[in-house]
Amino acid sequence: MTCPFCGFREDRVIDSRESKEGDVIRRRRQCLSCERRFTTYERIDEIPYMVVKKDGRREKFDRQKILSGLLKACEKRPVSMGKLAEIVDEVESKISDSAERELSTTIIGELLMEYLKTLDHIAYVRFASVYRDFEDAEAFLNELKELVRLKRG
Repeated sequence: MTCPFCGFREDRVIDSRESKEGDVIRRRRQCLSCERRFTTYERIDEIPYMVVKKDGRREKFDRQKILSGLLKACEKRPVSMGKLAEIVDEVESKISDSAERELSTTIIGELLMEYLKTLDHIAYVRFASVYRDFEDAEAFLNELKELVRLKRG
């Protein structure tokens, strides 16, 4: 494993733990050169799930892209990184439980918005504004009104 800090290619494993579900192994490592510690995760290499984009292109499912989108939506919001990782894990789990090997970005986006709606309303609106590609301020305002109506009701 290459050290992310100094690039040295040798390390030692300090600790290994399985996730609760048993599908990931977390390893704490220490670089033998700079002695800094870092974490790696091991997952089973499976047949990839494909994501069908709005324009018809197909891409391999990438949990990092989902996490990146959530991070942008939650920027400067009181949402922990752990909670975002849980959301990504939940969505990834739902995707892997699906019999379909190809899922549209629409399904994935709606799942993410469900989680964000209960987690943080500002992050939800930010995500929805990019995901739903609001055409004008009116569409944005309608989404806000719906959110306020749900909160009151």
